[in-house]
Amino acid sequence: MKIGIDCRLPTYRMGGISQYAIYLIGALGRLAAADRFVVFHSRKEARSFVPSDSRFSRSNLWTPCHHPLERYALSVELTRHRLDVLHSPDFIPPAGGAGRRVITVHDLTFRRYPEFLTDESRRYYAEQIAWAVDAADAISADSEATRRDLIDLVGAPPARVTTIHLAANPLFAADRSLAEVDATLTALRLERGFLLAVGTLEPRKNLPTLLRAYDRLRREAGLRMPLVLAGGKGWLYDDVFRTIDALGLAGCVRHLESVSDAQLACLYRAAGALAFPSHYEGFGLPALEALHAGCPVVASNRGSLPEVVGAAGLLLEPDDVDAWAEALWRVLTDDALADRLRHAGPAQAGQFTWARTAAATLSLYHGA
Repeated sequence: MKIGIDCRLPTYRMGGISQYAIYLIGALGRLAAADRFVVFHSRKEARSFVPSDSRFSRSNLWTPCHHPLERYALSVELTRHRLDVLHSPDFIPPAGGAGRRVITVHDLTFRRYPEFLTDESRRYYAEQIAWAVDAADAISADSEATRRDLIDLVGAPPARVTTIHLAANPLFAADRSLAEVDATLTALRLERGFLLAVGTLEPRKNLPTLLRAYDRLRREAGLRMPLVLAGGKGWLYDDVFRTIDALGLAGCVRHLESVSDAQLACLYRAAGALAFPSHYEGFGLPALEALHAGCPVVASNRGSLPEVVGAAGLLLEPDDVDAWAEALWRVLTDDALADRLRHAGPAQAGQFTWARTAAATLSLYHGA
């Protein structure tokens, strides 16, 4: 079979979906398969995401990501490649130009929580997902939670939707020396034991709840370690900073907007806990990254997070400020509990590998 994989998105935004495409392609290159693969890059992309394997080749496309006429322009560009399968990791397939169209849907935030998106984003995703689900021959969902949402909220035929869990950047499972962790802490002016929250600042991450729980711990339990918010500004994030100001937390909440993966791997190893109170996650990579690093995880019990965290972390209702304050205090002060979570994390995280993701995806390409 001749299989095409759309890898244009990394040129425009190096976020979670881009990393998914890159690591999936690399893992497919390590599988023994007779298929031929074409990895489609943006014509502007100087980097190559093609494995050094004769079964893989690169082709450049002119069509930009998220263009209003993207699906039709892609159809024209792809026709000459005579593909048996085209995989669209960013869920928008072309109108034609390929035999079997496979898409990956990462989450349905815009359907579960439409108030968490801008009006423009909500309209865009609602129109695109309805068309994409109808046009796709097969759909990969990042989690059982996302699969259920596709069926219940979008009307996707159950037989057409397969759950294929993701994996984390291997960097987060790799060992980090004490010297490297200490150097990162020195550079960022931090000491071990801080509370850590990771992710783009946006409404579904539910950071005001965490801030209120943190404020309660400072006032009622005398907590003194800082809360570190590691992630860029997304959209509708003003409420986060308004809450910080209203609670008088400006001096003890640190926002690290630009943190490299290597620095983040060290932060996970130095943190007292990862706090992840998200209202909704299609998968929840920060939780998996923290588990790999042996960082105790306190997470919401919504969406995919129970699938990812399992029994290796504490799972709570996302809006219960009292419960969040109590759980975080337990992890930060109960050494036996913290040690249990640190030891359970890597074993839980080890269930999610790119080899498994690639093998399941290859089966989906073949219609299995």
